[in-house]
Amino acid sequence: MDADSRSLNRRGFLLGAGAVAGLGITGLALPSSAQAAAAPRIYSCAEWGARPPADPLVTLNHPANRILVHHIADANSTDYSQAHAFQVARDEQADHIDNNGWSDTGQHFTISRGGYDLEGRHGSLAALRSGNTMIRGAHCPGQNDNAIGIENEGTYMTVEPPAAQWNALIAMCAYVCTQYGISPDEIKGHRDYYNTLCPGDKLYAKLPALRTAVRTAIG
Repeated sequence: MDADSRSLNRRGFLLGAGAVAGLGITGLALPSSAQAAAAPRIYSCAEWGARPPADPLVTLNHPANRILVHHIADANSTDYSQAHAFQVARDEQADHIDNNGWSDTGQHFTISRGGYDLEGRHGSLAALRSGNTMIRGAHCPGQNDNAIGIENEGTYMTVEPPAAQWNALIAMCAYVCTQYGISPDEIKGHRDYYNTLCPGDKLYAKLPALRTAVRTAIG
């Protein structure tokens, strides 16, 4: 058992009561006519200055079949700069390694409030580009071997994400869906599979609109 599996799920988001949905991993393949979404600019771990993983990470020899949307549950910063986005990624990695005892950042990708897309867990970007493998995550029990975790900077219980972040989330999800052959119907919220308020009431309520936007983007 790796360090991520042994550790408690103590991620920095808001927990709350609610029913836990079933943990099935069956996804729906995209129709063969679906177009490939353009790859967004995703900043790698090396570019934002990530630390090396604390433990070896696991590469799984199968594609992902689901996307889980998260929020960090941190401050809704008005600093939309690239420098701030990189600092968010460094802070998140430090929290997950030093406080949670995980091997690396738990989620595969992070989106800043300024709309910057960042690789989270080492190797996630290369795996996504291949379309054939994924890195085992640490973002949701029961879903880490099959779901791509996308973390959004901010807290979205009472406010919606800013436009730049929302548009970046659409583009990221469209790219992940085309690379892995995931149906937009398999874009879910963290709370669908775990007893948590994540990704916040407002962002969770926008998931149907996100699925529609992604479906439009991939054709």
